[in-house]
Amino acid sequence: MHTTISAKLIHITAAALMGAAFLLGAGNGAAQAANKIVARVSLSQQTMEVLVDGRPTFAWKVSTGARGYVTPTGSFKPTRMHQMWYSKKYDNAPMPHSVFFSGGYAVHATNAVKRLGQPASHGCVRLHPDNAADFYQLVEVFGPANTSIVIVK
Repeated sequence: MHTTISAKLIHITAAALMGAAFLLGAGNGAAQAANKIVARVSLSQQTMEVLVDGRPTFAWKVSTGARGYVTPTGSFKPTRMHQMWYSKKYDNAPMPHSVFFSGGYAVHATNAVKRLGQPASHGCVRLHPDNAADFYQLVEVFGPANTSIVIVK
């Protein structure tokens, strides 16, 4: 479990929880205006920018599909999450803090941090372990329904 949470993430999640409590207490349908997360992955820049309520909040290096492998483009919602997942397709490779968004594709941590910023995966979006843990926690707090993963060329 990720225990070194950044001060920025603590502030964001606290604000989200307070906002959700306020909205849920409003009783007039305002709860539908819950906070939103957009994770925008640029394949050409090998970066992921996380916007919280439209405000740029995090910018991280990623690794996406290496030559011969494809990272799907488009707009996705998280479909499932696992603190730890082992790839059934790629020799039980560990995929910590996995946020799956399309079939077997996920945003997850990697130990190959020296390769971040360049294509190196089998199609998943890889993050530094600390950043993957933070992203996973953001999705847990805001909820998959309030999270979009947008992957562009």
